[in-house]
Amino acid sequence: MNENKLSGKKIGFGITASFCTVEQILEPLQELKNLGADIYPVVSTNVSTLSSRFHDKDSYLKKVTEICGRDVISTIAGAETFGPDNRMDVMIIAPATGNTLAKLANGISDGAVTMASKATLRNGTPLLLALFTNDALGASGTNIMKLYNTKNIFFVPFGQDNPTKKPTSMTADLSLLIKSIESTLEGKQLQPAIIVH
Repeated sequence: MNENKLSGKKIGFGITASFCTVEQILEPLQELKNLGADIYPVVSTNVSTLSSRFHDKDSYLKKVTEICGRDVISTIAGAETFGPDNRMDVMIIAPATGNTLAKLANGISDGAVTMASKATLRNGTPLLLALFTNDALGASGTNIMKLYNTKNIFFVPFGQDNPTKKPTSMTADLSLLIKSIESTLEGKQLQPAIIVH
């Protein structure tokens, strides 16, 4: 991997409340930092205010801040700066929940992550989604396909994570996050987009 592809790149990194996944995000986030990226972390309201059986919010936000080397953005006002004043090279949402996908597909920007994404897309800058949703092959399916067919929106390759017990669930392969970012910066969808886990 060519380190120079991501070194110095300004990357917005949105984290939404797929609570069983948020801890898994820390490793690729650290890898991104190690590659020299300039990361601006943004979290949804639920990530910033709720703990779960999978994580403690205060400890988690501290870890994200330490990895990125800057404070977490958790307000709409803070995220609005991703528009004209603080342009990113790419915006990532990982994990991107079904709720977040629905908001993006319908132009709703009612929180920090969706606002940062709207501001980024308005600049003609790409948005990369690492989806984690239990209803990708259910109610969220139409939103996923709508976003997949939208200019400047790309996906980390994803597939069914447990077809037997959760037949409509699909998750991104986080081991492909860095490759997906590099491909997104070139304006290309990393292929295959739909994979077998």
